[in-house]
Amino acid sequence: MKKISKLVILVIATFTLAFNVQQLPSNTKTAQATTYVYVTRTGKHYFYKRHDRGLNRAKKVYRVSLTTAKRRGLTLSATEKTHKKRVVHKKKVAKKRKVVHKKKKVTKKKKVVRKKKVVHKVVKKVAVKQAKAATSSKLSTLKYHGTQTVTINKNRPGFSKATLSTKKGAWQKYSNLDGENRATDANAMLNKRLMPKKARTALYVDPTGWHNKKLKSGWLYNRCHLIGYQLTGQNNNWKNLITGTRSLNDPQMTKYENETAKYLRQSTHHYVRYEVKPVYSGRDLLANGVEMRAQSIGSNKIRFNVYIFNVQKGVKLNYVNGTSHVS
Repeated sequence: MKKISKLVILVIATFTLAFNVQQLPSNTKTAQATTYVYVTRTGKHYFYKRHDRGLNRAKKVYRVSLTTAKRRGLTLSATEKTHKKRVVHKKKVAKKRKVVHKKKKVTKKKKVVRKKKVVHKVVKKVAVKQAKAATSSKLSTLKYHGTQTVTINKNRPGFSKATLSTKKGAWQKYSNLDGENRATDANAMLNKRLMPKKARTALYVDPTGWHNKKLKSGWLYNRCHLIGYQLTGQNNNWKNLITGTRSLNDPQMTKYENETAKYLRQSTHHYVRYEVKPVYSGRDLLANGVEMRAQSIGSNKIRFNVYIFNVQKGVKLNYVNGTSHVS
């Protein structure tokens, strides 16, 4: 009888142990990808984007894990929060447009007729102004068809008389970076006095969309000055640099810069009104191209208005972030 009791107890114990083993939680943890952010040595915030405008004045930026940043008590930058709100706002606008589009279908014929009449009247009044403005305002929609440099507005620069004045002498002005940290516009009244007397130092600024790659012919990208260094001496200026292909920078842009520089060196009385503007599509970090225009004061020795595509033969570029692959 005692042997039977021991046997029963042994069976029950074995069953209980097997059941408990099945219920034990697994110690295996699922590997998760580490999220990295950017911080400064003394800052109170962290950033997901390396080129966020909140990091513009930082002397040194560190890349750490999000866990480390939170452990240090850092919080998400307000500039990052603003970025998120802006995206949500765009989605709402898109939904409203769809609703309006459905309502228009009901009276489509009547509205189309009325629109044609209104457009016809407007064209009669300001046809010349619209024709001039349209050439520059639609540059972001231009498609590349094998010719990297095209003339704009029949090669006429189109500067106003007020901006062609030399009363203030030589000057240069660079517009602020936009919300994506992109260079936006560079203007100047060039003169020999602005030209640098020292050799250019090495560039260390990484403009938006900077994902450089070594090709058989050399490096894919250059740090392109909007206004060339030889004209003003501006070098590591965030507001004067974009990511451009080698062919955009040299020979395309360099050709016009050299012509202008040669004219300026001839005399201190020579002035050239000069502007270079990068053209982006939406919020892309890499520019589609640049518009360059210039007019020498008192003569037409220097006179051009061109658009140069930011392309490289044999390479397909992703203009959203600047990445690329050989096609």
